[in-house]
Amino acid sequence: MTDRTDRPERISATQLLAKLADEGSWHPWDSQITALPDDAGYAEDIGRAREKTGLDESIICGDADVNGVRVAVVVSEFGFLGGSIGRDAGRRVVTAIRRATAEGLPLLALPASGGTRMQEGTAAFLQMVNITAAVVDHKAAHLPYVVYLRHPTTGGVFASWGSLGHVTLAEPGALVGFLGPRVYEGLYGEAFPEGVQVSENLRSHGLVDLVVAVDELGSTASRIIRLLVDPMVDAEHSRREPAGPSSSPGLSEATVGESSAWDVVEQSRVPGRPGVSQLLRESADEAVELAGGGELDSRSGIILALARFGGHSVVVVGQDRNRQVPGSLVGPADLRLARRGMRLAQSLHLPLVTVIDTPGADLSADAEESGLANEIAHCIAELTALTVPTVAVLLGQGAGGAALALFPADRVVAMENSWLSPLPPEGASLIVYRDTDHAADMARSQGIRATDLHAAGIVDVVVSEAALGGFLPELGDRLAAEIDALDDSTVEARAGWRTERLRRIGGVEI
Repeated sequence: MTDRTDRPERISATQLLAKLADEGSWHPWDSQITALPDDAGYAEDIGRAREKTGLDESIICGDADVNGVRVAVVVSEFGFLGGSIGRDAGRRVVTAIRRATAEGLPLLALPASGGTRMQEGTAAFLQMVNITAAVVDHKAAHLPYVVYLRHPTTGGVFASWGSLGHVTLAEPGALVGFLGPRVYEGLYGEAFPEGVQVSENLRSHGLVDLVVAVDELGSTASRIIRLLVDPMVDAEHSRREPAGPSSSPGLSEATVGESSAWDVVEQSRVPGRPGVSQLLRESADEAVELAGGGELDSRSGIILALARFGGHSVVVVGQDRNRQVPGSLVGPADLRLARRGMRLAQSLHLPLVTVIDTPGADLSADAEESGLANEIAHCIAELTALTVPTVAVLLGQGAGGAALALFPADRVVAMENSWLSPLPPEGASLIVYRDTDHAADMARSQGIRATDLHAAGIVDVVVSEAALGGFLPELGDRLAAEIDALDDSTVEARAGWRTERLRRIGGVEI
């Protein structure tokens, strides 16, 4: 936990812009505000704020190159009445967001604010609704919205446009929370608990994606925005030849050896078997993990990431056994993170890759009360409704609802030693035979192997694990080829392939 004495030194809006914008690239958008309010005391406050900061309001807007990436920027000046948002500041933010949308620019918001300007009351308070509506329209245009929460960001700003980013970054040690600690203490007569309203704590609970120092903000933000807005970077140069069978629609011939179902199960459980995080490191052209991976929000190893395969930017949601905290299984919070990845892909028109490798879902009372079944159902529903290209990777274990929640996709790629079943074979044996001694028999009779799934038309491609140096490079090539083929297809064609898969699974006309 971070103590208040460790709060970062506040940096002004102009200092931040000087660090962020490439030299000579900043172009301000704001029209000068000269009017003063009728209230004499408030007018004096405005005058002092203008003299103190050299600015006319608490918001500066414009566009700039950030490490060569053109972005629209909205930045708060906390020194101007605590960065508070009144009517003039609110209108300025809305105008800038709508201009960014009209010009097709990604938007980088850099709030540092105490929230609503109390001197203007309800009229200022409702500016948060106007700003939110503009952000919603910007995202509806499939344009990136990236937020960097600075010290401090509280109140209505945090509860509106500060919490709507496709990706949310935060300054180390920053005070970030809904109710400022001074207000809390004044209202309730006791101090707010230390360490809660701190960017690092919000990161551990999945409310912030990355904690980034100011000096690293430009490189991090530009890298993320490139992944979000540039789905093909030098595609002809970076595209690789697909490994194994063709990735055209329909079934591909599996070219793998035959192992018993129980051998496959045991191989999928070998300690140190590569997980999704290793896949991102070794097989993606570039990757940025956003959330999960053993943090408090995802102790089961669920990971949300941005990556590039074969020149295509994608959103990746995966289950990584190697990141699991011992005893933790996929629960409702993990699946909410997975659904966030689905919505992120849909919002930005990026392909989605789901990676399945799970021994099962959390079967605890807490998981039941927190809506585990509800979250599984909504994951399946959202996946089947996506219009962006989707690829599911069966990387290893695929047990129960936790696996099913990430399975529906346009194309399904399975590793040779992977499997999918309603329960782990031991659980199936308990139900049928009331013991675990028949687990191998259940694995065989249920047809859970990747090769069985391929023969049944449930899996499209089975990737051999016999390659020297590990199977991850071959899997990365396969993903690049699958995404490339899907990218050339229409929404209608992909919907048709999904319907055909459902028909094959169900054995009935749909």
